[in-house]
Amino acid sequence: MLPNGKVDRAALPRPDPSRTEIIDASAAPHTPFEAVLVQIWAEVLGLERVGIHDNFFALGGHSLLATQIISRVRDAFQVELPLRTLFQAPTVSELALILVQQMMDAAPPESPDC
Repeated sequence: MLPNGKVDRAALPRPDPSRTEIIDASAAPHTPFEAVLVQIWAEVLGLERVGIHDNFFALGGHSLLATQIISRVRDAFQVELPLRTLFQAPTVSELALILVQQMMDAAPPESPDC
């Protein structure tokens, strides 16, 4: 702790990408959306594997990396998500649900074939 009562982030150990016990290997992606998100998270966080139920912040993510995630999601899916979305949905499975919903809301309604 710092003298002002805040956490001394510089004194905390860096996340160890080799710590596989924090990665749920059984939580493999179930959908193409999850597969793309898992790949994005692994690249941004510098990890070999990410499970769909792993918490972004527990894996070493922070607000600067969150902006990279949101930017890559925008590039991959052409969907604008506010940064706060990642804070509200910090797992791949949660974010994928929001992403699918956002894309469905943005899609034009199908016209009936009469």
